[in-house]
Amino acid sequence: MKSTRTRLDRFMSRHLGIKRQKIRLLLAQGRILVDGCVARDAQQTVHQFSHIIFDEQVLQDHKPCYVMMNKPKGVVSATKDQRHKTVIDLLKRKDRYKLHIAGRLDFNSTGLILLSNDGRWSRELSIPENKIYKCYRIEVENPLDESYIRAFSQGIYFNYEGITTRPAVLNIISSHVCEVSLTEGRYHQIKRMFGHFQNAVLELHRQSVGNLILDQNLLPGQSRELSKSEINNICNIEGNVN
Repeated sequence: MKSTRTRLDRFMSRHLGIKRQKIRLLLAQGRILVDGCVARDAQQTVHQFSHIIFDEQVLQDHKPCYVMMNKPKGVVSATKDQRHKTVIDLLKRKDRYKLHIAGRLDFNSTGLILLSNDGRWSRELSIPENKIYKCYRIEVENPLDESYIRAFSQGIYFNYEGITTRPAVLNIISSHVCEVSLTEGRYHQIKRMFGHFQNAVLELHRQSVGNLILDQNLLPGQSRELSKSEINNICNIEGNVN
């Protein structure tokens, strides 16, 4: 996703169709407001959610949107698909096509999926170094034992990419059911990690991302917007959303 941040003079030049040098005069005259304050610095950074006014004319007034969905089986984690229904198709929102998916789930996987129009927020959730754990409940074909716990905690080598997965936490719930928490999201990663043991994944359900737990009141296919508290606390970061 492209960065939506730019300098104020570049933004104004693009929207007004005038050279950047002339923006300095407009700033000196106090004719530009950013987020309710008179702007003076041509190099001030603005982004897609900055509220920008020029001579009482609103040039930009985008609102950030953050949605959780309980993804059902048989739905594609994509914005468009010629053959299958997508998670975007399930949304009952006029702005649904402006949203992107923050962390996909496979076609037959279920559970918590996040959608937003805030690319910066989505990137923060996906960076392994931020150590935001995604927790999954998994049912497998063959019985589990302690060797799985050790292997997941040490990381499993993927020959195709030539990499070893980051340490993951595996808790055995019953002979064929476990919970896995990990901080990265490589292609079919969980299925491939169990594939190391030649053990097929039968069910995969995402329960949480960071501190955000799937709302149990949401039926498969249903969604709702996140609260300010949920947005701010998902990564243990306070004060991100006003």
